[in-house]
Amino acid sequence: MWKEYLQRIKQGDFKALARCISLIENETPGYEELLEQLPTSNIPVIGITGPPGAGKSTLTDALIEQIIKEEKKVGVLCIDPSSPFNFGALLGDRIRMSNWYNNPNVFIRSLATRGSLGGLHPKIIELTDLLKAAHFDYIIIETVGVGQSEIEIAGLADTTVVVVVPEAGDEIQNMKAGLMEIANLFVVNKSDRPGADTFVKNLRLMLAPAFHKQEIPVPVLKTSAMLKQGIEELFHAIKLNLQQQTVNDKRFWLLAEKACYLIQQKKMAGINKEELRDKLEAAGKDINLYSFIKNYTT
Repeated sequence: MWKEYLQRIKQGDFKALARCISLIENETPGYEELLEQLPTSNIPVIGITGPPGAGKSTLTDALIEQIIKEEKKVGVLCIDPSSPFNFGALLGDRIRMSNWYNNPNVFIRSLATRGSLGGLHPKIIELTDLLKAAHFDYIIIETVGVGQSEIEIAGLADTTVVVVVPEAGDEIQNMKAGLMEIANLFVVNKSDRPGADTFVKNLRLMLAPAFHKQEIPVPVLKTSAMLKQGIEELFHAIKLNLQQQTVNDKRFWLLAEKACYLIQQKKMAGINKEELRDKLEAAGKDINLYSFIKNYTT
């Protein structure tokens, strides 16, 4: 079954791709077999992140249009906040990007964070690798917009675009320890608003002390995604940054974290919580938990 799915995905079958995303999300028995068969790929991953309300979805939509103009294929994963009741995606970027619903060169999937604190989906690495098997020219991942904790994207994306707006003002100071240090590109969106030029100037000054630590300064670009202004320049800057990329050491930290989690899951697979509870109850209230654990695992 998995080989057939993978073959269909390689042939550009979006229905098979969507089906496999659901199977991985829901940890359908045997889904690891599919993951083990995924080919390695160097398809570039573009991360779009930033605080809520910065216009990330509109900017992503405009980037899709620019990619399609250049006759390329793009896969998009949009991470949305989770419903506290069914853990589904609340906002549904596919509705906001409905222009591309029937385009054969665009695949868009909304995913829920499902409680993940890094602005991403708990299975985002697996799903990104799955999309790479579909031979897109670019993969875009738009994070949920949770602020400073949203730094996991730096380990996953080859180029991380941090989106802010002119009204951010003093909020930039609060982001400095997180988002500001992961950006390959800064985008000041909604730059048609008053004060945009001053904000761009201040942002560049704030980034200036870090310039001596890098061969290439972090570019700051102005866009108005709603008006489709500055999008061509942004995409050019993204492609330039992708060409200049070397080894992403943050990715190996992210993979190490994921590997530890998966190893823990494997080792815990044979442990039954109800059985643990019964044994703890039988041992009585004066039990030494740490001795119990040592004896249980040896």
